[in-house]
Amino acid sequence: MSRKPELRGRAARLARLFPGAPSRGQAARTPFVLLVVLLLGGGLIGLLVLNSALSEGSFKLDDLQKNTKNLTDEEQALQRDIDAYSAPEALQRRARELGMVPGGDPAFLNPNGTVRGVPSAAAEQSSAQLPLVLLPPETIGSSPAPDTSAAASPTTNGTPSADETPAVTIPAPTTTLGR
Repeated sequence: MSRKPELRGRAARLARLFPGAPSRGQAARTPFVLLVVLLLGGGLIGLLVLNSALSEGSFKLDDLQKNTKNLTDEEQALQRDIDAYSAPEALQRRARELGMVPGGDPAFLNPNGTVRGVPSAAAEQSSAQLPLVLLPPETIGSSPAPDTSAAASPTTNGTPSADETPAVTIPAPTTTLGR
């Protein structure tokens, strides 16, 4: 028994003489420290990847919001054009350009088949109220047509007569894209 304490003492002296030599306590700590370092490194890399993905999503969201704003502005401009074309004055003017006249009194059919009301014919339109030039629908949205009223119905001296009315052109719709 006298030999065992001596060996322990000798191992302790050797450990003090060679500090780089692994002891039993240091050998058990090395895998744990390595595991902690790997977990911290993996966590940092994971956070970096997550941050990059969030930044990319933020850029996409910003682009989509800009696109939505542009499309909303375009929709509002188109709605203003629709409202301008569907206004009663614009509809009446366009109907007159097409040669339409206001209708007479209407008659209605009841569910039992009887007629309610007395129908009347539409008022006749004089030739002085007819427009000189009718524009095809595809030219309404483009640039205004040149004034061809003098060429359409020249009189003896080349000027239109006083009882003829010039054609009314509808202005091109305004578009305000990407405000």
